[in-house]
Amino acid sequence: MKTKNYAGVDLFRIPAALMVAAIHIAPFSTWNRVGDVLFTYCLGRIAVPFFLMTTGFFVLAPYAKSGFRDKRRLVRFLRQNTLLYLAATLFYFPINWYAGNLPKNVLEFFKALLFDGTFYHLWYFPAAILGCLLVAILAKRSMRAAWIYAGIAYLIGLAGDSYYGLIQQIPALKACYDGIFSISNYTRNGIFFAPIYLLLGMAIANPRNRCSKTACRWGLPISVVFLLIEGYLTDLLHLQRHNSMYLFLLPVLYFLFQMLLRVLGQAPRWVRGGSTLFYLIHPAVIVLVRGAAKITGTTKLFVENSMIHYSAVCVVSLGLVAAVLFLKERRNAVCAKKVGPGSS
Repeated sequence: MKTKNYAGVDLFRIPAALMVAAIHIAPFSTWNRVGDVLFTYCLGRIAVPFFLMTTGFFVLAPYAKSGFRDKRRLVRFLRQNTLLYLAATLFYFPINWYAGNLPKNVLEFFKALLFDGTFYHLWYFPAAILGCLLVAILAKRSMRAAWIYAGIAYLIGLAGDSYYGLIQQIPALKACYDGIFSISNYTRNGIFFAPIYLLLGMAIANPRNRCSKTACRWGLPISVVFLLIEGYLTDLLHLQRHNSMYLFLLPVLYFLFQMLLRVLGQAPRWVRGGSTLFYLIHPAVIVLVRGAAKITGTTKLFVENSMIHYSAVCVVSLGLVAAVLFLKERRNAVCAKKVGPGSS
């Protein structure tokens, strides 16, 4: 892949991170539950697939283009995200301990570590890592086999997520899914959920797999409408066991990512690291805001009002991200000055 500036993709990382925070807070719940169904748990579900597609685009696509020989980006991604996941696990250990959420046995520990995440938002890391390994292995053997696996796995995941109500009445299928849920609490993991979006990111890296600008302009809003209808109906009919996986997320992400690629320019350097840091720390900030509100007697305002609660968490999280990035820049500037010309 030639070196390019991906301003649209990079800039979208910030609203995607804000969408994730909304999913964990439900900002419309104080006013209107339907608002949360449509905006938080339908449109907001764009965020994680988008992050997976960026991995497919920037990590797996170059690996495939090298004839599956140049593993440097893939190895670096796996190493960095494994270390980040372990660091986040240690960071959230005190909160888990205080809340009494530590695994009760070895099986629960490995279940959390490999599938469900060691804190409720950290499931993304094992999903991305396991999904990358699966896709890399399958794609190296056969791209066709990788797509077949990813498509079937996503359909199986859908049946255990937004469409669970359709299969739970069938004893044989329910027994199969009970087996799956004994290993992973959800089907939105690295086996069923991540591979299709990683492959979609890989595919779009090849311009031949993209559609015209006009097709994207029409395809995106039409797909969004169908996504909202799908999410609303599966919720209304009480089909959902969870609400992470929808069929129409696939065309929405396909068209959206291409639209973002058309945004030329260069995003600020801090966007990538800042969005990751926001994703990592916002659950801790949720705990912090609730604790501060309890101490100051402002729980009714800053916690019970879900939109104000969401706004406060986002503002504090962004403030902490800005502070960390500022200190990092200052440290880098000091280090550069020490090793600069004339230093001894």
